[in-house]
Amino acid sequence: MARVIDFVPEAEGDEALYLNKLFSDMSEENIAKFSNVYRARRKDSQTILLTCLLGFFGVSGIHRFLLNQVGMGILYLLTGGLCAIGTIVDLVNHKDMTFQYNRGVAQEIRSMI
Repeated sequence: MARVIDFVPEAEGDEALYLNKLFSDMSEENIAKFSNVYRARRKDSQTILLTCLLGFFGVSGIHRFLLNQVGMGILYLLTGGLCAIGTIVDLVNHKDMTFQYNRGVAQEIRSMI
């Protein structure tokens, strides 16, 4: 039985549990293919946190662009992170936002394999 830590060592918490569930019915070869593509496309929650913090220094919304939320990125950029309230909310929720993005990436890759 393949473990997530063997193929995607940077996955933690909910992401690791989700990937274990995806791996349950995949062959070792497909898991290796999946993990190569997934590791290249996934986002790290630390990167999202750091780019979210940039919102307090005049460049809000970069984290939203990284998560392919272009509309919200433009809105944050034009409104100063919704007057910094949206940026504060995103600071609190950065791990969940990253997990949601990575889950979507995993589902997309899974459907290709």
